Amino acid sequence: MQHDIDLLARGRHSDPFAVLGVHNVNGERIVRTLQPHASAVRLADRDGAVLTELKRIGDSPVFTGSMPPRLRHYLLQVDYADGNTALIEDPYRFPAVLGELDRHLLGEGSHLNINRALGSHCTEFQGVRGTRFAVWAPNASRVSIVGNFNGWDGRCHPMRFHAGNGLWEIFLPAVGHGTFYKYELLDGGGNLLPLKSDPLAQYFEAPPGNASIVFESSWQWQDADWMQQRRGDHDVGQPLAIYEVHAGSWQRKDGPEGRFLTWWEMADGLLGYVTSMGFTHIELMPVSEHPFDGSWGYQPIGLYAPTQRFGDPDDFRGFVDACHRAGIGVIVDWVPAHFPKDEHGLSRFDGTALYEHADPRMGEHADWGTLVFNFGRREVANYLLGSAMHWIDDFHVDGLRVDAVASMLYLDYSRKDGEWIPNKHGGNENLEAASFLKQFNEIVHAHGAISLAEESTSWPGVSRPVYAGGLGFTYKWNMGWMNDTLRYMQEDPLHRSYHHDKMTFGPMYAFSENFVLPLSHDEVVHGKRSLLGRMPGDNFQRFANLRAYLGFMYAHPGKKLLFMGGEFAQEREWSHDRALDWHLLEQAPHRGVQTLVRELNEVYRSTPALHELDCDAGGFAWINWADRDYSVLSWIRRAGDGSHVVCISNFTPVVRHDYLVGVPHGGHYSEFLNTDAGVFGGSNVHNGGTIPTRAEPAHEHEQSLRLTLPPLATVILAPVS
Repeated sequence: MQHDIDLLARGRHSDPFAVLGVHNVNGERIVRTLQPHASAVRLADRDGAVLTELKRIGDSPVFTGSMPPRLRHYLLQVDYADGNTALIEDPYRFPAVLGELDRHLLGEGSHLNINRALGSHCTEFQGVRGTRFAVWAPNASRVSIVGNFNGWDGRCHPMRFHAGNGLWEIFLPAVGHGTFYKYELLDGGGNLLPLKSDPLAQYFEAPPGNASIVFESSWQWQDADWMQQRRGDHDVGQPLAIYEVHAGSWQRKDGPEGRFLTWWEMADGLLGYVTSMGFTHIELMPVSEHPFDGSWGYQPIGLYAPTQRFGDPDDFRGFVDACHRAGIGVIVDWVPAHFPKDEHGLSRFDGTALYEHADPRMGEHADWGTLVFNFGRREVANYLLGSAMHWIDDFHVDGLRVDAVASMLYLDYSRKDGEWIPNKHGGNENLEAASFLKQFNEIVHAHGAISLAEESTSWPGVSRPVYAGGLGFTYKWNMGWMNDTLRYMQEDPLHRSYHHDKMTFGPMYAFSENFVLPLSHDEVVHGKRSLLGRMPGDNFQRFANLRAYLGFMYAHPGKKLLFMGGEFAQEREWSHDRALDWHLLEQAPHRGVQTLVRELNEVYRSTPALHELDCDAGGFAWINWADRDYSVLSWIRRAGDGSHVVCISNFTPVVRHDYLVGVPHGGHYSEFLNTDAGVFGGSNVHNGGTIPTRAEPAHEHEQSLRLTLPPLATVILAPVS
């Protein structure tokens, strides 16, 4: 027993519940309590009446005494060295808070409600209010809860260990909402590790601090109608127009470099703006807790916690709730590929490579200075899948956009020969990551949400169902389309005829996946310039090029994503340290682009031919892809009922008169969108009224139109009779 007392005194005991609390010793019930900061301890009944003085064992912080007969519920009256006295519950009188089923599911890595089992949770246990804590650390020799309730002293509250599954847990009475805490661990050799944040913390202290915070949600959701309709299968034939947002720099309070907006301020400003602009969804760059602003959230520490930068977790719930009640879906960027090496995070969590691979050829991204999750370890996969479900079920987000999927799928991603380990078949595919992503997508869809992959390679079937041999994502970002078309638009119109294939290549593979066409944040940073900054020519031509390009994007097969600022032709590159340049809207050309994007969203949403068959080859046909001399493209978009529109882009600053375009039906056509319209800031060259077709065969059609093509513009026409 003295050895146990010595270990407790030194904070080295791996099984504190075997010594502390109530135990039968030679037929007598004995209570022992560990109180490193006490000068005296007394045993009291449940009403607080003192029963007996407990004796200190030697000069240790352990006090002991006999339990009166038939006493079950006892309290401890503690005199502290600072002169204060408190009446407290003894955490070591309580049984395990993790049930057998929870422990079994966590051990086999199949607990989809892991966020309800691990982490910190305010609860009432055996009639006592407090917080239960649980953490996975199988190779630690001791884990303690430390916080502002025990002077951050690891000797005070060592946890119970479940050896069969590597779990540590404890119930701490009187600890509640708002408590700051961390885990103090000893590795397998008894060495003290850096204090660790809770991997499943729901809330975090603001930097430079990094403590986890006990959080008890009180949010009452008001989006039942939205959630009910979301439970049906997602229809890829519905319009999807996404406004990508970095919450810290869309706007700032008190000037471009002022404080962050709160979630409630964003609900008032951002939500109204997105609604007025006609987008269907907001996509938030990562809002998981992260230590470094400059990572934009892509190096997360807390995969279960919305960042404290904009409010507490219920504030974020309120934002999502408000979006749903306004008819706007919410997608969040989610980062299961890697995590930073910050010592308070997951890195060597219990002194071993627990969440990451031990071998750096598998476990490190040299480019990013981060660690790679070990997708083949069942507990790690469970941790990541539980995070996904937490955002979908507990925060009601409608979709997860998975970042850096290519880095997950390839073992040799950004690695030279000799710096990676082939799979069991000798290939470079990360089979464990692929298996994880399939499971992730099946679960996401079963919970009524969508998934989007940022994947830049030719991996087959990224957005095909798992049962059909795919990875199972709902959508894949079309990075090839983005790169090709942006490179084309940067060319001087005089030279575009030599690069015509960059605009015609996309439809050759447009239906191999369910694609989203992204003009994302990655394209307006690191010297790439803004979208407007990429456009050649004088000021008028730059805006005209951008308008033509946006029109081309909305008329092209695929769902739409536009990063904030692109909708009003932000001039400067995006910076996470300042707000967008909203003052530009004082200038007519910028207002014109904004008006165009608003109109494009309206046209896209209200015209079935522009969205119903976005992911079906039956919804697209070229009219003339080969007019490279004039840099003109013309094509047809169709809806499921056969209705159609005609789309034409002229990528030179020359007006094309009497331009021949074959069309599938005779009658009259009307020009219902023209990016050169005066209201958008254009030169207002247009085809007024209705245009009759002619019995003049062209482009394999019996009927045709003779049109005036405005310069640097995209026009869309529809039959009216």
